[in-house]
Amino acid sequence: MDVLADDPGRDWTVPGVYSVAPGVYRIPLPLPSDALKAVNVYAVLDGDDLVLIDSGWALDAAREALVAGLGGIGRGLGDVRRFLVTHLHQDHYTQAVALRREFGMEVALGKGEQPSLDVVSAATSPLSSVYIERLRTAGAFALVDRLASMPRPPRDPGLWGQPDEWLSDRATAAVGSRELTAVATPGHTRGHLVFVETGTALLFAGDHVLPHITPSIGFESAPADFPLRDYLDSLQLVRAMPDARLLPAHGRVTASAHQRVDELLEHHDRRLAQIEALIVAGAGTAYEAASRMTWTRRQRTLSELDPFNEMLAVLETMSHLDVLVLQGRLRRTDVDGSRHYQVG
Repeated sequence: MDVLADDPGRDWTVPGVYSVAPGVYRIPLPLPSDALKAVNVYAVLDGDDLVLIDSGWALDAAREALVAGLGGIGRGLGDVRRFLVTHLHQDHYTQAVALRREFGMEVALGKGEQPSLDVVSAATSPLSSVYIERLRTAGAFALVDRLASMPRPPRDPGLWGQPDEWLSDRATAAVGSRELTAVATPGHTRGHLVFVETGTALLFAGDHVLPHITPSIGFESAPADFPLRDYLDSLQLVRAMPDARLLPAHGRVTASAHQRVDELLEHHDRRLAQIEALIVAGAGTAYEAASRMTWTRRQRTLSELDPFNEMLAVLETMSHLDVLVLQGRLRRTDVDGSRHYQVG
């Protein structure tokens, strides 16, 4: 497999290995989803040292694509010294755990992911219970009933494992003579990290800043109390840093992280205003507000979404409502386990 220049006009999901900067290569790996088809794994190479940022989902097809991509730069899985994982989601973490069992490379993860990892690693305690409870809090009882009637795939705690190192904010990671800095950016998950290489102005952004879609907020097994507040603060943090080339986990590499951060902040400002107006107009719960909005770039109604994405939409709406309460624009009362929102 030949190394290709990373052409922004090309479909970013096409398998291959793409040069994005000296010693940095993007390797898109397939995902088992129609909505999100690939995740970018970045290989950082300096001399004989090879470190991967994120790992992909533990799937045969993802492993094959990673082997082919590494082969394009004259390396194999056994040459990988370390995985730096931006966050715990399955498409970023699980292949690192699987490959470590075979090759022994190290895996590093943000310290804030420990509560969620403890949940997903447990053989007991149904993983879905936290989401069901949050949906009830959002007033989405009909959605809870639909989800309860759906078959659940068997849980495999073996997909997970403890990292070799828990990374704290501003921890540094060497790759040969290069140095990456981990920056805590909670919001998408509690322990999300981005990795910054200051000298080359590169931002390995994980799911914190995505060029074409807005990241889900707080979809994790041990969610924070105010994930959207945390996410907006983290966007402002990245905006205050020197601008850098955006290397996202999903989507094309783009020239300016700041430009996309500004767009995301504007998007959430609009969403906050829209949701506030829906409460003024009579919506009382997150589910009622979400039902009066449209979703995705295709402007679909809530009922047109599949149950998983409907759940994400409702939970994101509740996160916006809670920020409006924090800002003093709405007030909240709890009625029979559900949150109700009012003006004033």
